[in-house]
Amino acid sequence: MDHPRFLSGQMLLAMPGIGDPRFDHAVVAMCSHDGDGALGIGVGRTIPTLGLHGMLAQVDIAPGVALDVPVHVGGPVEPQRGFVLHGQDWGGQDTLHVGKRWALTGTLDILRAIAAGRGPERFVVALGYAGWGPGQLDAEMTRHGWFATPGTDALLFDTPAETRWDGLFRAAGVDTRMLASEAGHA
Repeated sequence: MDHPRFLSGQMLLAMPGIGDPRFDHAVVAMCSHDGDGALGIGVGRTIPTLGLHGMLAQVDIAPGVALDVPVHVGGPVEPQRGFVLHGQDWGGQDTLHVGKRWALTGTLDILRAIAAGRGPERFVVALGYAGWGPGQLDAEMTRHGWFATPGTDALLFDTPAETRWDGLFRAAGVDTRMLASEAGHA
């Protein structure tokens, strides 16, 4: 189903005052959005005490040639479960292709491939995900809270997490200094 409201392959940016502290200044890479619900991976915040090497150690994988990149707060759902959002240059067990933009893998084969130097060239590692039930995100999109933008691969893969929110708004032509923390009332 391809409906213009379906946001797979886009970035969702939480507006100021969204009302849920878990999503304050959130940047979510949307991986699946259809009539059954939606799933995205948060890429706007990292876990300060955990890098990829620590995550690999937790699943008994030697880091090999993998750089010790930050691990992102992927979302509040299943925060102990790991995901890798990556370019389409790699695919493995249960890889979900997100439009023609990215791929998402949540199995250990990608971590082994990254450690061995055979993984995707560009990737973001996260724990947890953001999930919405059928129609839930559609309803949220009609209220003050979320801004959808295509973003760029450079902003996703090459920009530090703490600057993605502002960078994605800027790329969409929005000056974040002009954003209000409340929706207007008529």
